[in-house]
Amino acid sequence: MKKTLLIVDDDLSILKLLNFILSKDYEIVVKNNGIEAFSWLEDGNMPKLIISDLQMPYFDGQSFIKNVKISGFYRDIPVILLSAAYDLDEQVAKMPFKVEAHIAKPFNPTTLKTAINNALQVYDEQNSN
Repeated sequence: MKKTLLIVDDDLSILKLLNFILSKDYEIVVKNNGIEAFSWLEDGNMPKLIISDLQMPYFDGQSFIKNVKISGFYRDIPVILLSAAYDLDEQVAKMPFKVEAHIAKPFNPTTLKTAINNALQVYDEQNSN
């Protein structure tokens, strides 16, 4: 059975690209913003990993991920930020929570796949004890 990845981004072309790149290996769920994504989580869904943009309308990536990380249910889900923010490294350094990786757009698909594999491996090792 494929592991489920939740992808949160307001850019349809990015969602289509990520679905194309990752759907062979993973079950992909796409949401257009943090409100939709958090609602999906609250409906009882539990992805193995979240890929999120930072810059989205309504409920931006940082707010969405902060709510995931302070939640008792979702805080252990690995998160990868995929963003075109010009100061991505600086923004990640200032975040009050940890993300497993951050990758700037435009991105190399191999780099993203490696980050996903690494995050899932660490998550699986931590939760197998």
